[in-house]
Amino acid sequence: MGRKNISEQRRKEIIIAFYEVSRQLGLENASIAKLAQHMDISKGLVLHYFENREELLIGLNEYILEQHLNVMISEDIGVMNTKEHLVLFIENLFTRAWNSYFDDGVFYSCYALIYRVPEFKNSFKSYLLELHQVLYQRLLEAKSCGIINNTNLKEVTEVIFALIDGAYYYLGMFEESEARYKKQVAIYTKNSLELLNFTT
Repeated sequence: MGRKNISEQRRKEIIIAFYEVSRQLGLENASIAKLAQHMDISKGLVLHYFENREELLIGLNEYILEQHLNVMISEDIGVMNTKEHLVLFIENLFTRAWNSYFDDGVFYSCYALIYRVPEFKNSFKSYLLELHQVLYQRLLEAKSCGIINNTNLKEVTEVIFALIDGAYYYLGMFEESEARYKKQVAIYTKNSLELLNFTT
């Protein structure tokens, strides 16, 4: 059991290092050789834990998606027991809060692979469904606390996520300091909040 834990820990360290190399050089330029050089280890040691670059890419993809999920389940968010908490939570979904967990360039490079690598598509689908479920649970929590009284929360969840996905792609074209960026965030947040039937 101990040996398995050490192996899993080592694999995670290699994946995180591969993420760092991908962020610096671009995913297309991140090779096993450059990863080994970055970690100051041999290529053979990397290949001991990952049979090839494709397996490493799948590990990287799952790592990024885990970070994606952390935005939604962070303990800093707190319980949805006030209108203010729920509004702040929704607002954060449309900001660059995600960037503290993962790099956009690496994320979209991984996303592009869903069209060529079935494992990537399955991985993305699984995590996106989990993200939707987390948002749904947050909204259910707000409803149980008497903050909202929607009867169509599954539908609301899907619409909010459609806005988040489109907004994040579009907002990537602007700097956070730009007036256009702030205006768009306000529009997306406003329309998302209008889907919720607040009790007060």
